[in-house]
Amino acid sequence: MELRQLQTFVQAAQLQSFSRAALQLGYSQSAVTVQIRMLEKELGTRLFDRMGKQVVLTAQGQKFLEHANTILYEVDRTRLSMHEDEELKNPLHIGTIESLCTAKFPAIVSRFRERYPQVKFQITVGTPEELIRMMEHDLLDMIYILDAPRWSENWVKAMELAEPIVFVASPSFWSEGSPGTGKAGETVPCAGLEGWREACTGHKTLDEILQEPFFLTEKNANYRQALDQYLASCHRSLSPVLEISDTAFIIQMLEQSRGLSFLPLFAVQKQIREGTLAVVKVDNVEISMYRQIFYHKNKFKTREMEQFIAFASEEENR
Repeated sequence: MELRQLQTFVQAAQLQSFSRAALQLGYSQSAVTVQIRMLEKELGTRLFDRMGKQVVLTAQGQKFLEHANTILYEVDRTRLSMHEDEELKNPLHIGTIESLCTAKFPAIVSRFRERYPQVKFQITVGTPEELIRMMEHDLLDMIYILDAPRWSENWVKAMELAEPIVFVASPSFWSEGSPGTGKAGETVPCAGLEGWREACTGHKTLDEILQEPFFLTEKNANYRQALDQYLASCHRSLSPVLEISDTAFIIQMLEQSRGLSFLPLFAVQKQIREGTLAVVKVDNVEISMYRQIFYHKNKFKTREMEQFIAFASEEENR
């Protein structure tokens, strides 16, 4: 029994396809088939049921998968322990969502690169569902997402932090005399991000804000889905005047024209500090999601992964 056979078996089990496993590993499909047959002959049992182009683990195959993952995990740990005193240099492939990539990753990656300049990054942007699927197929080292709390017995959760999703607008959005505004509609300055819940735009009702133009992310963004679900529970709905996946574009639109949006606090915290955007408090509406970092339980946590998690956690205190 060879390590490469175990690696091939695990890839085929995860991808449920010999052809996709061959593509991932750089083998021919016939080479993958031969390696699996050799394993089955040595173990004296069938590991896969062939169902057309798809392969599915048998009961014995599922049992062997647990042992194969344990063996490969220990091999990785042993190999990496031989280099614990060396500078970090293994590449990192991280999956994240667009808003986190724009708002959080530049600072984290820049600080990481200052400390460990030999580490090369690959960042893949997608929806939480896409990224989870990639993680489970061992196509990513870890994922950093914003979502409702997620859990699986196959994942390790390395970080979970609540993140408010807020209504935001330009300070000049509010007409003179609106609650929480100063002279000529100028918003009273806020006392730092810590007091965002007391942001100085005053209170609005849900019906009031639904009369205003909205610039929103597309419907597949999970915080947009959370807003739509909340509105549906209140027998309300809205039709945005602009939908786009690029949160940076939405922020520019808010700063330059009259409109509202619904975005994670981290995406607009810089603009709130600088006074170009302000939080709009809406009576009885508070929606939070969670920033979460995961990696697969069968993925050996490298020193590079460990340090990225530490930098991401430290970023919250900066």
